[in-house]
Amino acid sequence: MKKSEFYFELPQKLIAQHPTKERTQSRLLVLDKDSGAVQDLRFPDILDFLNPGDLLVFNNTKVIPARLFGFKSTGGKVEVFIERILNDNSAVAMLKSSKSPKLGAKIFFGENSYLTIIAKKGMFYLLETTGSLSELMDLFGHIPLPPYIQRQDESDDKDRYQTVYAKEKGAVAAPTAGLHFDEKLLQMFKDKGIQTAFVTLHVGAGTFQPVKTDSIENHIMHKEWLNVSQEVVDLVKQSKRNGNRVIAVGTTAVRCLETAAGNGEIQPFSGDTNIFIYPGYQFKVVDALLTNFHLPESTLIMLVSALCGRENTLSAYQHAVEQEYRFFSYGDAMFIF
Repeated sequence: MKKSEFYFELPQKLIAQHPTKERTQSRLLVLDKDSGAVQDLRFPDILDFLNPGDLLVFNNTKVIPARLFGFKSTGGKVEVFIERILNDNSAVAMLKSSKSPKLGAKIFFGENSYLTIIAKKGMFYLLETTGSLSELMDLFGHIPLPPYIQRQDESDDKDRYQTVYAKEKGAVAAPTAGLHFDEKLLQMFKDKGIQTAFVTLHVGAGTFQPVKTDSIENHIMHKEWLNVSQEVVDLVKQSKRNGNRVIAVGTTAVRCLETAAGNGEIQPFSGDTNIFIYPGYQFKVVDALLTNFHLPESTLIMLVSALCGRENTLSAYQHAVEQEYRFFSYGDAMFIF
C-alpha cells in the first residue's frame, strides 16, 4: 500500500493547541466499523456503548519532563530530549545545538548539575550524570509537548498532558486517548460493571516519526518498551470466554495487547516491540478502540484503518474535519466499535 492512500486535508486551525477546560468536555465521534456510520456525541456518552463485563485496557505510562535546555562549557546552548531512561544515572537522548557536541563534553543546567556525553549511535546520544537523573529532570525538565503544539509548555500541562491514572514513569509523549477520563467518569464505568486493566507502554519520540517510504510495507517501525502482566492476560481471557469485548484505550494499548498475542494467544510480555499494524493485519485481541484523531499518512491512522478499513477511516476523518473536531493530542476522541 502507498502512504499517500492515508492522506487527508487538515486545516491548521483544527489542531488543538490547548486542552478543554475539563477533561470530559471533549467531543466524541462514534464509528461503526462494519457499516461506516458515524454519530456526533460528547465524550461521557461513551458509557452508553459499553456493556457490563466489557474490559477497558488503559496504558498507565507516565510522561517524564524529558525536554531540558542546557549549555556547553563554551556557553553554547543545547536542547536535550530524553528518549529513554536506562537507569537513574543514564539515558538515551537527542541533542539540538548549533555545533554537534563532542564525546566527553558536559551539558550544564546549573552550577553543579550536568550530563556527560558518553557515546553516540546514529541520531541518539548516551548521557550520564553523577547524581540522580530523575532529580535533575524534576528540577530542570519541561513537559515535552508534541511538535504540532506550537507553544512553550505551561504549568497546566504538567497535569493535563498526563492521564489521571498515570503511574509508571518513562514516556516522552502521553497516551492521549486516556486524557479524556477523570476520576468521576472512571467510577461510573466501575458502577456499570465495566472491567478495567492496565498495561504499560512508554511512548517514545518515534511515535511522531513520519513514514518516509512510499510503500508502507518498507517502513521501519520504531521500538517502544511495554509490559503486559499475567493479571491482564487473565482478564482478557476471561472476557473472551464470557463473550465480552476487549476495548483498547489508545493505540498504545493496542500495540501492547497485539504484541503479547504474537503467537495467536495472549501471554505475559515484557520488552521492546516494533509491531506495525496496517490494513491486512488480523487482530487477535482487540475488539474496539477509543483513540484521538491522528496525523495524515502516520502509522497511527494506518493502525486505525486496519481495524475499521481505510475507506471508513478516511470518510470518518472527512466528517470530523467538516464538523470541526479538534485534532491530535489535546483534541477530541473517536470510538470505533
